Amino acid sequence: MELRPYQEQLIIDAKKALARGKRRICIVLSCGGGKSVIAANIAKMAISKGNSVLFMVHRIELCSQIRDTFIACGVDLNYCEIGMVQTLTRRTDQVKLGDPDIIITDEFHHGTANSYRKIYKTYPNAVLIGFTATPTRMKGGLGSVCDELITSVSTKWLIENNYLSPCKCYSVQLADLSNLKVKRGEYDALQMAAILENRVIYGETIKNYKRIADGKKTIVYTVSVESAQQTAELFRSGGYTSAALSGTTPKAERARILQDFRDNRITVLCNCELFGEGLDVPDVECVVLLHKTKSITLFIQQSMRSMRFKPDKTAIIIDHVGNIFEHGFPQDDREWSLDGKKEEKKDSKDNLTDKAGFGNKVKSCPICDVVLEIHIRTCPDCGHEFTKTKERPLVDVELEEITETDLLRSKPYAHYKNCRTWDELNSFRKAKKYKQAWALHKAIELGIDIPHKLRSLDRHVRNRYNA
Repeated sequence: MELRPYQEQLIIDAKKALARGKRRICIVLSCGGGKSVIAANIAKMAISKGNSVLFMVHRIELCSQIRDTFIACGVDLNYCEIGMVQTLTRRTDQVKLGDPDIIITDEFHHGTANSYRKIYKTYPNAVLIGFTATPTRMKGGLGSVCDELITSVSTKWLIENNYLSPCKCYSVQLADLSNLKVKRGEYDALQMAAILENRVIYGETIKNYKRIADGKKTIVYTVSVESAQQTAELFRSGGYTSAALSGTTPKAERARILQDFRDNRITVLCNCELFGEGLDVPDVECVVLLHKTKSITLFIQQSMRSMRFKPDKTAIIIDHVGNIFEHGFPQDDREWSLDGKKEEKKDSKDNLTDKAGFGNKVKSCPICDVVLEIHIRTCPDCGHEFTKTKERPLVDVELEEITETDLLRSKPYAHYKNCRTWDELNSFRKAKKYKQAWALHKAIELGIDIPHKLRSLDRHVRNRYNA
């Protein structure tokens, strides 16, 4: 495999860093830029000088993929062990080659996790070289495990020079996820699953796929095992060959389904927490996002699975959860540092607000749902003219009666302060599905008289009336 000029430059930059005494290096290159080929050439050069190499991946499916690349690049696997980090962590004293001279880590943004740290600590004398497209974690950068960050050409440059395929993004939000709770820096998966595990949403997903990407080879990212299975089932009933995979799928079955997907016997692969990173299937043309995330890393890794280069291909990203509005386009220019991601520069020349209110980076066309840069005035797909108002053209919809409960449910939390009677406060409580104890305490706060039969239910209420 002949190295591209930017790949050769990354190897030169890594050598210069080593010459300056750097021992823990992170090489940053966009998804699909050929990181595994660079790693293979580094391993080959290291072995030719008498060094042993340990190459770590985090998914078993990636082991054979990396092994094939290393063999094609002429790496002598007698001096290079390729292993999964979960396995290596359990037997750090049993690496086949003894203490490795060089540890190469795939998807190095995981490098601050305890499992990786354990391996690095076991072999403190090894040179550490990591590869990633997104050198950041939810809690910061990689400065605690590396001392040099080497960056390369941008994603836009790779697209312009035909190393990656361009993409077109669509936003069709199927559920209101604006009130999702955040736990440990990420959206609450259980709450998200409760909203998205709905046959209407699954059905809308298939309908939009048929409209936007009918028959294209696709990976669907779901929030749970159940939603992956249900989505695959509805794709099959819609006439598409589809299968579901997750971490619970037996190893042999996972391997078989993935091979069927590579061989085009499966068109739509629905998965939960798999194949967001490293998977190389160049003819994937579309990804469907059904998992909202706060992680810029997860968003970029998942959305770019469809952007591997193929002549005349335009990748399609169908975002049903608003990730693009939160993170921007996957090809946006981003600056990285060992402390984490720097914020992208805000576009101050246009203050248009997108239809979903997610800020001023992008907007989606209300006619065809394609996502565009905020300053574009005319949709290139359907010709819709944007104005500075947020008016949405009339469409045929099935109208539903709006009840008093619906109106109360849409009110903000602070609306309770407008209640003047117990009945008003209790109606608000029921609409929001709060517990009765909440209404009792708010009644005390607001000085609202509580019905006699409820006064004995709460100690604070009893104390108030006894006093």
